[in-house]
Amino acid sequence: MKERLVALLEVLICSDYPTQLALHATFITLGYLPFDAEGDMQIGYVAWVSLVDTVLLVGLILLFLRSHGEDPRGVLLGSRPIARELARGLPLILVALGAGIGVLLAIRYLVPSLHTVEQNPLEGLLDSPRDAWLFALVVLVAGAVREEIQRGFLLHRFERWLCGGTVGVVVTSMAFGAGHIVQGYDAGIVTGLLGAFWGIIYLRRRSVAAPMVSHAGFNLLQILQLVIMRTPGSGL
Repeated sequence: MKERLVALLEVLICSDYPTQLALHATFITLGYLPFDAEGDMQIGYVAWVSLVDTVLLVGLILLFLRSHGEDPRGVLLGSRPIARELARGLPLILVALGAGIGVLLAIRYLVPSLHTVEQNPLEGLLDSPRDAWLFALVVLVAGAVREEIQRGFLLHRFERWLCGGTVGVVVTSMAFGAGHIVQGYDAGIVTGLLGAFWGIIYLRRRSVAAPMVSHAGFNLLQILQLVIMRTPGSGL
């Protein structure tokens, strides 16, 4: 019982919501505001909060694993060759992209009311090539790396002490999707399903390497799409 309560507390702490809220409050107290005078979100603020949160969250995960006598490398990367696992993630980029586009189109055709955001709010963060490169760094480090390490740790905790891996995939995917509702309910659903996809891969492979590559490629292709859409004369 004690182990379950500790595991539940660790899951809540590493859900990303407590660390994000704490960092937002800290940055605002120090005078770093998320929005500029025109009300647009500032890419610098997003980058700093995301990257600091990555360091904090990964540090907590390593601390919790070590405190239980667990090997972080074994939990997060398994026993398979890392290079082979990274390579396995490459074709999964196209799988994630195809599944994401297919589900999104199906939702907009069958339940158009779920398309609640006309313009992706992330587009406002790509006003210059510098912003695009900075945002690419954020989605690689804070998106693919942090989120897949986080997902692997949470699923490991669920599988060992909290109701099992299947429940872990459902819970973590719902939380993952909820965190992206700012992009619209349809985007939140797609993101949640992608989270489940990457979570299942982790449980099957016992490594975050392949999901991390798939997630990174998916995010970078999204940024490329947004940059092309904002480029004058693109026709989009």
